[in-house]
Amino acid sequence: MASTPPSGTARRFARVVAVTAAATTVLAMTASAHGAPARPEKKDVKAQVDQLYAEAEQASEKSNAAEEAAKRLEAEAGTLQQQVAQAQETLNRMRSNLATVAAAEYRSGGLDPTVQLMLSSDPAGYLARARTLAQADEQQVATLHGVREQQRRLDQRRDEASGKLAELEGVRSALAEAKQQVQQRLKSAQALLDSLTAAERAQLQAQDEREAHERAARGADRVDLGNQPPSSDRAAVAVAAALSKLGSPYVYGSTGPGTFDCSGLMYWSWQQAGVSLPRTSQAQAFGGQRISLSEARPGDLVIFFHDMHHVGMYAGGGTVIHAPYPGARVRYESVSAMPVAAVVRP
Repeated sequence: MASTPPSGTARRFARVVAVTAAATTVLAMTASAHGAPARPEKKDVKAQVDQLYAEAEQASEKSNAAEEAAKRLEAEAGTLQQQVAQAQETLNRMRSNLATVAAAEYRSGGLDPTVQLMLSSDPAGYLARARTLAQADEQQVATLHGVREQQRRLDQRRDEASGKLAELEGVRSALAEAKQQVQQRLKSAQALLDSLTAAERAQLQAQDEREAHERAARGADRVDLGNQPPSSDRAAVAVAAALSKLGSPYVYGSTGPGTFDCSGLMYWSWQQAGVSLPRTSQAQAFGGQRISLSEARPGDLVIFFHDMHHVGMYAGGGTVIHAPYPGARVRYESVSAMPVAAVVRP
C-alpha cells in the first residue's frame, strides 16, 4: 500500500516536537583535577531546573493538543468505517437485486438489452448506446445509476477513512515523541535537584514560594485581589472553583479534580461553570473574546509567553491564579511576572 503524505496536523506536531527537542539545555559542570564532576552551585541548579521545567511545559501542552487531536481523529475514523460498512451492505443488496433480475431474464429465454446494460463491464458506454436506441426503460436506467452512485460513495468513504487513519498514525507518533520530551526534561530536572541536599532542595522550594507571594502581594503580608467583579455569573463560578484549588499539586496532563497542569486548571474551573474550554493553553488563547490586559476582570484567561505555552486565570488586583510547574502548587502570581501574550474572556 502506498504511503500517505503526512497531514497538516501531523506536520505541525512534528515541527513542534523538533523545535522542543532542539531547545534542550545541558548543565555545564566543570571537572576537578581528578576528573570528578564539580558540585553545581544552588543558583545554577535553580536556573537550569527552571529552564527544563519551561521546556517540559512546552512539550506537555503540545502533548495535550496531540492527545485531543488523536481522540477526535479516532472518533471520525470510527464513524467513517461504520459508513463504509453500511455503504458496502447497501451496494451488495443492490447488486443482489440485479442478479435476481438477470436470473429471471435468463430463465425466460435470455438477457434483454436492459439487463445486459445493468451487468455490462462498460456500463457508461452501453448506457449511451441504450439511450440512443431506447433499449432501456427509465426505471432500469435509474437502478443502474443508483448502483454506480452507491459505488462512488463507497469509494469516497474508503478514501476518507484511509486518510483519517493515516493522519491518526502521524498524530500518535508526534504524541509519543512529545511525551518522551516531557519525561526527558523532568528526568534531567530531577537529576539536578538530586545533586543538592534535602535541606538545599527545601530552601529552593521555600524561596520560590516566598518570591511568588512577594510578587503577587507587592510586598504586603497578604494578596489583595481588589473589589473588581467578575465579567459574568459564570466567570464568578469559575473564579471560585480555581480559588478552591489553591495549594493543589501540579501534575503534567492533569485536569483535576485533585491535581492540575496550567491549562488543566483553567479547563476544570470553567467546566464547573458549565463552560467547556479547549484543552491546551494555545487553544484557550483563541477560545473566547480577546481583550486588553487593562480590561481584564476576574475569570479571564491570561496567556503567557510568545508561544502561549502557559496560562493563568486573572483573579483581580493585577494577580493571576495558576498551576506553575512540578513540585509547586496552585498559587497566586503577579500578572507581570511573565510576558503576557493574550487575555481572553471565555
